[in-house]
Amino acid sequence: MYVAVKGGERAIEASWRLLDKARRGDTRCAELSVAQIREQLRLAVARVMTEGSVCDEELAALAIKQAAGDLVEAIFLLRAYRTTLPRFGYTQPIDTEAMQVERRISATFKDIPGGQLLGATYDYTQRLLDFALLAEGHDEAEAAADAVPGRGTLAAAQAVPRVVTLLDKEGLIEQERPTPNAQEPGDLSREPLAFPASRATRLQNLARGDEGFLLAMGYATQRGYAHSHPFAGEIRFGTIAVEMELDELGEAVDIGDIDITECQMINQFAGSGAVPPAFTQGYGLAFGHSERKAMAMALVDRALRAEELGETLASPTQDIEFMLSHSDNVEASGFVQHLKLPHYVDFQSELELVRRLRAQHGAQEQDHRADQSADKDSDHEEQAA
Repeated sequence: MYVAVKGGERAIEASWRLLDKARRGDTRCAELSVAQIREQLRLAVARVMTEGSVCDEELAALAIKQAAGDLVEAIFLLRAYRTTLPRFGYTQPIDTEAMQVERRISATFKDIPGGQLLGATYDYTQRLLDFALLAEGHDEAEAAADAVPGRGTLAAAQAVPRVVTLLDKEGLIEQERPTPNAQEPGDLSREPLAFPASRATRLQNLARGDEGFLLAMGYATQRGYAHSHPFAGEIRFGTIAVEMELDELGEAVDIGDIDITECQMINQFAGSGAVPPAFTQGYGLAFGHSERKAMAMALVDRALRAEELGETLASPTQDIEFMLSHSDNVEASGFVQHLKLPHYVDFQSELELVRRLRAQHGAQEQDHRADQSADKDSDHEEQAA
C-alpha cells in the first residue's frame, strides 16, 4: 500500500547541511575560491552571466561555487538575485565596431579590414588530455615569468569595421537601419514573454536561452530543418565600454568595461516577391567569451525570421512560439524538477482511478468470457440435436 512519506522542517534543514557538506567535498583538499573560479573557469562564468542576465564575473563565480558546478542551478541563483536589484536606468546602445578586439575571425573572407586575430581558442587544439595539468602549482613560476599586460594596459581601442560592410558596399546583404519612431524594446527580465514577439524580444530570449538547446536547434538548421545555408561572417570577442546618460550631467558617461562575444551569420536568400536575392543575417551576442552560444543564437535567430522574409515555415526551428517557449533553462528545469516534489494526493487519485478502471475491465472480460462460454454450450446442444 502507498503511504505518504513523513518529514518536515527538521528533515529539510538536515538536507541543507548535507548539501553544504557535499558541495565542500573532501576537506583535505583546498577549498576552491571564487577568485579561482572567476579566473580559471572563465567560459563557465561567461555562460552563467549571459543566461543569468547579470554581467558580474564575481557573482557568476559565486553562483557556480554555491551550485557545485551545476551551471543551470547557478543561472537560477543569479536570476533570483537579479530580482532584488534596483533599476537605476538604461545604458546607451553599444557600438561593437569600437570593441577592443582580442579575437576576430571570418569564414567568408580571408583578408578583412583590421586583419584576422586567432586569439585564445580551442579550435586548433588536438583535444588530447593534458596530464601535466594534474601537477599542482607547476605553472605559477612560468606564469609569473611570462606574464603579459592585463586588459587595462592595452592600447586604446580603434574602430574595427564589420566584415559584412564588404558585402554592403555592393548591396549584397541586408543591413539593419535605425527605424524612426521605433517602439522601445521590452525587457524580458521584468515582463513576461508574449506573442507575437518582435525580433528585439526574440534576441533577448535567445541570449537568456539555454546554450545546449540553442546549439541543438542551430545544428538542426544546418542539417536542413530551416532551408538555410549559413556562413560565419564574423565572430569577435573583446572589451567594450558601456555608457549611461546621467540627468545630472546631461550627457553620457563611461561607467565601465565589459567583455562580449558577437557573431554575425551570413545566410543565402533567394528573394521573395519584390525582394531581390541577397544575403541575410542572423545575430548573436553574449557576455564574456561565449562563441558557441553566440553562433547558435545567430543560427536560430535567422531561422526565426522565416515568416518575415516570406519563407515557408516547415520546421520547429522556424516556429517562434515553440522556440522561445522552450529555450529558457530555468523555466525548463523548474518544470521538469518539480516532479521530484510531493504529489501524493494527485497520485492517490490516479491510483484509485486506475484500480477502478481495471476492476471494470476485469468485469467486462469476465462477462465476455461467460457470453463466449454460453455460445459454445448452445452450439454443442444444437450439434447434439
